[in-house]
Amino acid sequence: MKIAVLGAESTGKTGLTRALAAHFEAAGRSVTLVPEVLREWCEANARVPVAGEQPAIAQEQARRANAATGDVLITDTSPLMIAVYSDMLFNDPCLYDMALAHQSGYDATLLTGIDLPWVADGLRDGPHAQEPVDKLVRAALARAGIDYKVIYGSGQERLRNALLAIDATLTPRQQKRTDPTWSCDNCSDPGCEHRLFTGLLQSKAAGRPGS
Repeated sequence: MKIAVLGAESTGKTGLTRALAAHFEAAGRSVTLVPEVLREWCEANARVPVAGEQPAIAQEQARRANAATGDVLITDTSPLMIAVYSDMLFNDPCLYDMALAHQSGYDATLLTGIDLPWVADGLRDGPHAQEPVDKLVRAALARAGIDYKVIYGSGQERLRNALLAIDATLTPRQQKRTDPTWSCDNCSDPGCEHRLFTGLLQSKAAGRPGS
């Protein structure tokens, strides 16, 4: 099972991937957790990469995921996030083809919602960058026809919502029952989307169809 967690800066990707890994390990599954290569690069070089350095970072993110072994692969971002940053910061869309081809190999793609408080760490652009990044990720996934689920909540609630989303993606019967408003392709308003998301989860928890 291959799970990719995507999302804008400071949306809880790392915390969610670690919580998912702990959950599956507690269930007796062997898990490979691939960290965010871009963050490693920024911390090692004490700066953000320039345009010409982006492809190598994307390729390394893909290489680590492709080399993973075990029952469950969980990645803290994927090359698609590098493609989005290249597009937004450098007006360079050249990484999308490679990134989306790689993304299509995942069984579940989770997009973290922009509902958590902003946490500054000296490397992130700022909360103003969250919505543009979120929109670019959604648009890229939609162009490629890649199904994704948006995850909201904090702590255990966020983990629980992610597990429900994974189950809905991997279980054919639940997938057929998934309401098309689970993720809003044309709207990244967290308040609007969160209400839809919560209603769907409540319906699923009660054993009723989501539509």
